[in-house]
Amino acid sequence: MSTAELDELRDAVLPAQVAAERALHDGDVTPRLSTWSHEDPVTLFGAAVPYRTGWVEVRPLFERLAATFAGCGDYDFELLAAGASDTLAYTVGIERYRATTASGEVVDNELRVTHEYRREPAGWKIVHRHGDHIPEDHFGSD
Repeated sequence: MSTAELDELRDAVLPAQVAAERALHDGDVTPRLSTWSHEDPVTLFGAAVPYRTGWVEVRPLFERLAATFAGCGDYDFELLAAGASDTLAYTVGIERYRATTASGEVVDNELRVTHEYRREPAGWKIVHRHGDHIPEDHFGSD
């Protein structure tokens, strides 16, 4: 694992990604579109939506998702693990947010999320996201 790539991921990519997620929950999709690769293959396994493959399926879903939100009161991303090579990287974390939907409902969410990134001429771009709700019994019964 290259320290330079991992530092770049933590210092430049993650802050832009967190800002993009906050903007999405404010109803603005544009920053999220800039953090994702527009070159296939890209995939999305969403917490509340069926999976999507290819930019032509992923982008419209992002646009519809952003339209469901009206404001983000709080957003946090807790990085649990990350790795990077010359061309591929990943992050694993917990995403927590409180947002208001376009219909006025307040939503509190806590998701387990994994992102995969590909280095492109414009820098690191997300090529895969898998997010799911944390089960209430995630600590098991031990």
